[in-house]
Amino acid sequence: MKWIWIVGGTLVLIVAIIAIVGGMLPQSHHATRKARFRQPPERIYAILAGPPDWRSGLKASGALPDGKWWEQDSHGQKITFELAEDRPPSRRVVHIADKGLPFGGTWTFEIAPEAAGSIVRITEDGEIYNVIFRFVARFFMGYTSSIEGYLRDLGRKFGESIQIEA
Repeated sequence: MKWIWIVGGTLVLIVAIIAIVGGMLPQSHHATRKARFRQPPERIYAILAGPPDWRSGLKASGALPDGKWWEQDSHGQKITFELAEDRPPSRRVVHIADKGLPFGGTWTFEIAPEAAGSIVRITEDGEIYNVIFRFVARFFMGYTSSIEGYLRDLGRKFGESIQIEA
């Protein structure tokens, strides 16, 4: 019985420390990464604006009224998005439209032409409201892991090996 109290108390203490540290971290973050592709901006933009069936970890997606859409990840979580800005073929800003999530924010896609193709920069301006998620994002996942995965998936879509840069 004593061991149960010790283990239980230790777990409560660990969760409390994680919550305290998470609460001390800023709610907002800014993260950006870029990669070069051998594709023209128009081709990259068409893929980004089209169905997201090329992305790993995405189980399903669908259109909603008012130009919004939803995406469901491989863990079953559905998120609703809306287009905040659209300037083909150079810029696209996507906003998380769900208000009840423990996170939110925007992703800005900038596509710049260069001699060999294009540079794609993705910038995340996010907020993490839940202090436990904030701790996990900062110390375990990193703020750029989703961006880097997105860029790698885009490279796979085009059959290209890419280098991700800050």
